[in-house]
Amino acid sequence: MAGTVSMPIVIIGAGQAGLSVGFYLRRFELVAGRDFIIFDRGPGTGGAWQHRWQALQLGSAHRVNDLPGMKDLGLSFDTADRNLPARDVVSDYYRDYEQHYELNVVRPVTVTSVAPLQSDLVVATSSPIFGDQKTNARMIVNATGTWGAPFVPHYPGANTFQGTQVHTANYVSSEAFTGQRVIVVGGGTSAIGFLLELEGVASDLTWASRRPIDFSHTDELAEVTAVAAVMQQDRAARAGKALPSIVSGTGVPVTRRIAAGIDRGLLVARPMFASIEPTGVRWSDGTFSEADAIVWASGFRPELRHLAPLKLREKAGGVSVSSGASWTDPRIFFAGYGPQASTVGANRAGRIIARQIMAKL
Repeated sequence: MAGTVSMPIVIIGAGQAGLSVGFYLRRFELVAGRDFIIFDRGPGTGGAWQHRWQALQLGSAHRVNDLPGMKDLGLSFDTADRNLPARDVVSDYYRDYEQHYELNVVRPVTVTSVAPLQSDLVVATSSPIFGDQKTNARMIVNATGTWGAPFVPHYPGANTFQGTQVHTANYVSSEAFTGQRVIVVGGGTSAIGFLLELEGVASDLTWASRRPIDFSHTDELAEVTAVAAVMQQDRAARAGKALPSIVSGTGVPVTRRIAAGIDRGLLVARPMFASIEPTGVRWSDGTFSEADAIVWASGFRPELRHLAPLKLREKAGGVSVSSGASWTDPRIFFAGYGPQASTVGANRAGRIIARQIMAKL
């Protein structure tokens, strides 16, 4: 398939946001492979979920909302077995969804760059199966999410650490840390999930967070803070600023499992250490903790490197986006970015973006 082809619309990413856009384009009677194409670099279905660690059960993960039209297949995450691995359930459901709606996702395909060419956009791709190719497109929907851009904050001495350092993106299982002294870094649900899994497996566990943990104990408060967090994301996206973390605005909802962890003293975070040394970490008060491993549950950033030739990034660190559309280049849409990052937001974004695309065709 090496060479150059033309396609009116290219969707980059087949996670929740990308599939949602594809679904609504199909509702407008567009045909995958003729009117639009979805590229996905994952080896299988499920978006980022296929890469989650095996022990993460559906009932312990962030709530996964149904894709638009999923109920027509007789499927719903609300009725799925919550004890099954989240990655398996999501991958299976997404596979059935793609087939039912004939989305014809092309994978594995990595988009290496998107560049302007007069009135078109040139999407350069690389694939171990299809080789290198370029696709000329009129419009691009970027639905790459964040999984491909893990964030690890810089701390002095990090490169001298003699133990193991892993990020959420490459965490496999608690068994790899059996009998080890582990420091988990992060203030969100991933960090808490790791602590709960590592309890009784690691010989010693320490939780470090750059900010105090904001536990949310009521559904009403959670709903209010979630709305506020979405508004915060929207303001940042419109202004082209770097996006704040979701958990900084929503807090951490306290489930029974989390409440029990708090009660037995497991889920108590220390303020962040000041530096990393070859055999452990040095705290700001000068004390030292030996460690065999550091687990960075420090989040992700939007994956936008392939869009660098378009020069969309603002001085404030982000891209200017409103209602899923770039303010800098009207040919570029962002699905699942900023206020659309939640699974509910991704579904709404699919509908809004598809309407805007149809208006431009």
